[in-house]
Amino acid sequence: MPGPLTMLLRRAICLSLLISAALATTAYAATVGREQDISDLKLGQRVQVDDGTCPAGQVKEVRGAKMTDKGVARTSACVPRYGPKTK
Repeated sequence: MPGPLTMLLRRAICLSLLISAALATTAYAATVGREQDISDLKLGQRVQVDDGTCPAGQVKEVRGAKMTDKGVARTSACVPRYGPKTK
């Protein structure tokens, strides 16, 4: 039977793995081709829409802004397009 210190260490490792997995999935930013392709926008979620409506070097970002009676209200703005990092 494992000692209390071993059990505590196992619980701490499990908790840290769960937290890191949750953070990794929420940090993901989706990119779609049309705003109509966004089916279920959550409060605080950001989705980049590459539909060509923003100037060169920018992309439209749709956000779940606030809760209303009909669901999540959306706002959109043109934000800088971030490409792959270069040296």
